[in-house]
Amino acid sequence: MQAWKSTAALALTVFAAFAHADDLADIRKAGVLKIGTEGTYAPFTYHNPAGDLTGFDIEIGQAIAKRLGVKAQFVEGKWDGLIAGLDVKRYDVVINEVAVTDARKAKYDFSEPYIVSKAVLIVRNDNRDIKRFEDLKGRKSANTLTSNFGKLAQRYGAEVVATQGFNESVALLESGRVETTINDSLSFLDYKKKQPGSKLKIAATESSGEPSAVLLRKGNPELKAAIDKALAALKADGSYQKISHKYFGADVSR
Repeated sequence: MQAWKSTAALALTVFAAFAHADDLADIRKAGVLKIGTEGTYAPFTYHNPAGDLTGFDIEIGQAIAKRLGVKAQFVEGKWDGLIAGLDVKRYDVVINEVAVTDARKAKYDFSEPYIVSKAVLIVRNDNRDIKRFEDLKGRKSANTLTSNFGKLAQRYGAEVVATQGFNESVALLESGRVETTINDSLSFLDYKKKQPGSKLKIAATESSGEPSAVLLRKGNPELKAAIDKALAALKADGSYQKISHKYFGADVSR
């Protein structure tokens, strides 16, 4: 009896594994890759003035779907429930600059990273004194107090001037009310792309960054492999770089 139960349990395990592995086959059969995204997070996923969903992550998702031989179908949702939507199978993947963290890796799978965000030290163009993070001691840095960037500024001895976010931080810096801000490299690249006349520059960049990747349900090795292959092909043929320069003016994959 115990042997029968063990055999039955093994059969169920194998069946479950195959059921998960069929996700890629199901996607190709349906001809659609369903992608969860916010639609309110520029420049990654947002609506342009005409109302069309666009952005860096949107174009990456479309390019991945094309290489899988299917169409991309975006399902929009608020960030708070976006990842949970994957659990109830509202979509197949989430593409929304989802950072790769140990907590998320415990429950989900990730593709290979396709974008990397780093902390950068931003100053005005005429600043010759701040060249390294170590130069922050005693300087005024505009940052949100509870952010990783604000904590980093404090660790380097800066006097943090509290703000509500990136836009307020760079506005204080532009006006000369602070000497610097530590912030997200991707946000700054987007800012410079939209404000080419800005008199701000990057003085230093952290060597390590925070990678983001496509988020998948666990147990879909074939789908993960197919997405990784698609991302590698995008970078190999220059498509990724074209999309990256369109939104950031730089290659943001590393």
